[in-house]
Amino acid sequence: MSTFGHHLILGLTGSIGMGKSTVARMFEDEGVPVFDADAAVHVLQGPGGALLDAIEAEFPESTGPGGVDRVRLGEQVFKDPEALARLEGIVHPAVAELRSEFLLEHAGAPILLFDIPLLFEKGGEKRVDQIVVVSAPAEIQRQRVLGRPGMTAEKFAHILSLQVPDADKRARADHVIDTSGSLDETRQAVRELVAQLKRSRAAD
Repeated sequence: MSTFGHHLILGLTGSIGMGKSTVARMFEDEGVPVFDADAAVHVLQGPGGALLDAIEAEFPESTGPGGVDRVRLGEQVFKDPEALARLEGIVHPAVAELRSEFLLEHAGAPILLFDIPLLFEKGGEKRVDQIVVVSAPAEIQRQRVLGRPGMTAEKFAHILSLQVPDADKRARADHVIDTSGSLDETRQAVRELVAQLKRSRAAD
């Protein structure tokens, strides 16, 4: 049984470039409601977002009509742990409130998935029942990430330095989804995991 009421709450995480967002959509396709922490942040920081005034006050000239200017804000917090902590102090409580609303909205769902990029790094494992890690070999990860617009080897190395290593994530996971194969293979792995979890809950 879930530690968090009648839901089984899964925490989905994985290092940059491992395919986490793609796997989250696959869980949704299998009927599992997904709370996307990054998407919540985009809403809060987008046009008319609830956090714009607080972020502008703390980081001047980092917002505009389109919401947070991610490049300007990034320049103020990139490589500055203290500034990043101040930003997180604004963002995290608001995300937690949206997460609570999500739980109420999906009160009848047997399985819920929290898509949390920095699940281990920020102690998110305490808020979930089981952890699903997406993973692929390092050379595939590097190829994917360096193919992104504006990404550099320096940025990639810095992001990796802030993340728990992939091997450690896999060691701490309850379930690992290998994304190195085809999309169909990954989708089948997600489908099998959801079916397995539903069987386990039915047997409880």
